[in-house]
Amino acid sequence: MKRYEEEKYRFENIKAQIYPWVRKELGDISEKDAPVVSFINDLRIIFVIKRGEDVFEVLKDDMLLPDCDVEALYYASCENLVRDVEFVIANTWYGGFAILADGWHEASSLCFKHIWQVCVDKLKDDLVIMAPTRETVLFAPASQKKVVGKLMEHGEQAYEQAENKDKISKGLMLFSKDRKELSAYEGEG
Repeated sequence: MKRYEEEKYRFENIKAQIYPWVRKELGDISEKDAPVVSFINDLRIIFVIKRGEDVFEVLKDDMLLPDCDVEALYYASCENLVRDVEFVIANTWYGGFAILADGWHEASSLCFKHIWQVCVDKLKDDLVIMAPTRETVLFAPASQKKVVGKLMEHGEQAYEQAENKDKISKGLMLFSKDRKELSAYEGEG
């Protein structure tokens, strides 16, 4: 019996519990045996199956049918996230903003162009975004250089204090109000 034929891995039994996680380091996950999608900078998206309240299992290739479409899997996992996780925008003490969710999926907010579009429309500015850990996503209007500097300090501190498995990146991203897309940030902090 193939692993994807086992009851606990049958796609119809797990498809509603698969979520995208943004990661830089894959740890003990190999791109040879797990579906991985390239993202911005050197970030990648892996997929996890929610097995319990705070229990997630990394989705491996042998848990999927051989003809599985990874792009379709990505979109389905994002739909699950929209259905199950509420993303809230909070103010930071230094004038920036943070994405709050459930402590597991904050970094997954990077997958949702509509979150960032609402923010640029409201702030009428490009956004500088940092996702130092899985539960920390920070952003600020790009034209507010002092706030962006504080965001970078906050993000670097969060990154340094996080456990290795929760670290994502100290790199910055930009959501452009004109191009309406997320990209690597090339400006100064």
